[in-house]
Amino acid sequence: MGLFDRLKKGLQRTKELLQTDVRDLFKPGELLTEDKLEQFYARIIVTDMGVPAAREIVEELRQKHLGRTVVLDDIWATIKDKLKSLLRGADGRLWDVTAPLSPLALAESGPTVILVAGVNGVGKTTSIAKLANLLHQAGRKVVLAAGDTFRAAAVEQLTLWSQRIGCEIVTKPSVSDPAAVAFAGCARALETGADIVVIDTAGRLQTQQNLMKQLEKIRRVIGDRIPGAPHEVLLVLDATTGQNGISQAQKFSESVACTGLVLAKL
Repeated sequence: MGLFDRLKKGLQRTKELLQTDVRDLFKPGELLTEDKLEQFYARIIVTDMGVPAAREIVEELRQKHLGRTVVLDDIWATIKDKLKSLLRGADGRLWDVTAPLSPLALAESGPTVILVAGVNGVGKTTSIAKLANLLHQAGRKVVLAAGDTFRAAAVEQLTLWSQRIGCEIVTKPSVSDPAAVAFAGCARALETGADIVVIDTAGRLQTQQNLMKQLEKIRRVIGDRIPGAPHEVLLVLDATTGQNGISQAQKFSESVACTGLVLAKL
């Protein structure tokens, strides 16, 4: 099963819930009223859709269908089009499915540095392994930097993955300064002519100010070694987290200017 097949399967239940809500609330031949729109808004909020997105969807329905006779196909088409628009984002950039690396901002010269962050237990190490394998399969020379020096198992796990993938890994003893690992990883990438260095970091809650400051230090050190780096800062989120994911994205972005998300555990 391919990536998009798994993604579609994971979102199937959400799609079915939306379709059920549309069928239950909007009856063909009836007029679409403000009361019906308010009920629909309440239902999609309960499904853990974000408030801004829910408001935009309801506003789109209000502008196009309020006071008009309900045609289910038209209602559902409006919802789907708005969801696609929201997922596409403000810049309208699309992923070229024929070029798996197209979402990444790769450096024009020298190694591309990808910093990976997230809270504890979301799947950072496994996501890094999958990313490294994707890059390796695309013919890129990859160096991993095991920056989670507070959890010995993380270094061991990433080392095992590097051996399976066939890429180099930079490690340091337990409880070493993670910024030193990041610096060493960048230095090794420059030394060996690697295309990409992917830097792991220890899990941390977005409310732990001292650890968030440490993450900021890691970013600064990377920039000192390779000007303009990191080129990507990927935040790994547990896809089942719900609204807390928004708080994580906001706080991590404030600290290290996240450029992308990795949704794990779909």
